[in-house]
Amino acid sequence: MTSPNLPMEGGCRCGRVRLKISAPPLLAMACHCTGCQKMTASAYSLSAAIPSEGFEVTKGEPVIGGLHGATRHYFCPHCMSWMFTRPEGMDWFVNLRVTMLDDPSWFTPFIETWTSEKLSFAETGAVYSYEALPEMDAYEGLVKEYMSRG
Repeated sequence: MTSPNLPMEGGCRCGRVRLKISAPPLLAMACHCTGCQKMTASAYSLSAAIPSEGFEVTKGEPVIGGLHGATRHYFCPHCMSWMFTRPEGMDWFVNLRVTMLDDPSWFTPFIETWTSEKLSFAETGAVYSYEALPEMDAYEGLVKEYMSRG
């Protein structure tokens, strides 16, 4: 596992929305839930939890998409790329879709979630796998271990 060289920039497929991260990820994840499968049109989504203070949109204005619930999923209003998520009640981080970065080559999932819904062929190589989500009290240890490896 390698660490990204910060700051890193990225954007949607059409380039109308751009972003920058200036803080290292807290955790790297793959999610196998059927919601992520549908929103990515793939077997799973890949994301990195970026501290909120280390994340900024530098160009354009993303719009909320997905189910429009309490957890807010942000998309480019033109090309509709799913760019990042702000989970309900967890304002201290932004869940960035790492493939939006100009160079996501450093990324390797550390945990995978919702394996109870994963497609039979889908493999991520993640260190830890969870049938749903880790218990809330597990995150502190996961973040510490991830940060120590990176």
